[in-house]
Amino acid sequence: MDNTQPIIVKRISRKAAGHHGGAWKIAFADFAVAMMAFFLVMWLLSTATPEQLKMISGYFNDPIGFSEGGSPFAIDLGGTPTVSPQETLNDAEYDDTPLALNPETVEELAEQVEQKQLDLLLQELQNRIDTEPVLQRFKDQILLEITADGLRIQIVDAENRPMFASGSPQLQPYFEEILLALSETIAKVPKKISIGGHTDAQPFRGRAGYGNWELSAERANAARRTLLVAGYPEEQVARVVGYADSALFDRADPFNPVNRRIDIIVLNKRAEVQLLDAGGSSEQTPDADGEDAEESVLTDDAPTAPRVEEAPAEPAVRSLNLFEDAERLQQLNQR
Repeated sequence: MDNTQPIIVKRISRKAAGHHGGAWKIAFADFAVAMMAFFLVMWLLSTATPEQLKMISGYFNDPIGFSEGGSPFAIDLGGTPTVSPQETLNDAEYDDTPLALNPETVEELAEQVEQKQLDLLLQELQNRIDTEPVLQRFKDQILLEITADGLRIQIVDAENRPMFASGSPQLQPYFEEILLALSETIAKVPKKISIGGHTDAQPFRGRAGYGNWELSAERANAARRTLLVAGYPEEQVARVVGYADSALFDRADPFNPVNRRIDIIVLNKRAEVQLLDAGGSSEQTPDADGEDAEESVLTDDAPTAPRVEEAPAEPAVRSLNLFEDAERLQQLNQR
């Protein structure tokens, strides 16, 4: 009989050590803070004067400071805030005399503010042209620039995209859309504007006694009416001018379509004052190339000719396609 018993081997697996927690970190942090406080106290004791040590001791004995030696301040070095019994804020005297400024300085500052305002207007117009679909399609025909008179906005003809019907002041629908879209932004600046109409050098032969001067003035006036329909304040329109082909945009090619254009100038204060001093009469105004050009000013909705001014000695008569016959010209010369 086999008495051999089986040998059973029991294996006990060790469990991985568990997390001991973060209590030691808190204890170490408390120890570091306590050491820092200890060294701070030691530093204060080594640098403080006997008088300061006495004041610190008095503070801990009586923080309120009623008893002798106490103080409401742990360390009072004589710099505590006190109210002067002789003078209070109500008794202080203020100089109400206005600050005198040089008139030239005031004018220069005003011009700088105005220039910044026009720069911001130009930037806002450019952003609107780049983002608004109505204007983005015609961005190549809208030119913006800062001039000596203010911000000039020029809308020019393209080769196959004229702003007006041929030989007519009738606006094309797309040009009306441009003016309607721009008027809201321009009106944000409370300044007066000047509207000018330009033609190319092609003579107008539509009817007798009517030429590019009348056509350019009527086109400028049509642009003015469109701006008013869009809600632009009528009192901010300073003048409506017809230039004909006297201020060509492209002098190298007088028949270039870009010469046919409408310009809107947001006038700065200096240009506005000069315009008011001139009384709205015909002026000599620099053209696109810096040369002088005569203006034909239109003051109402009806298509009228520019006025002819008389000189003190002899009347100066300008031939601007204004006279229907020789008899009318002779009468003016005899006056």
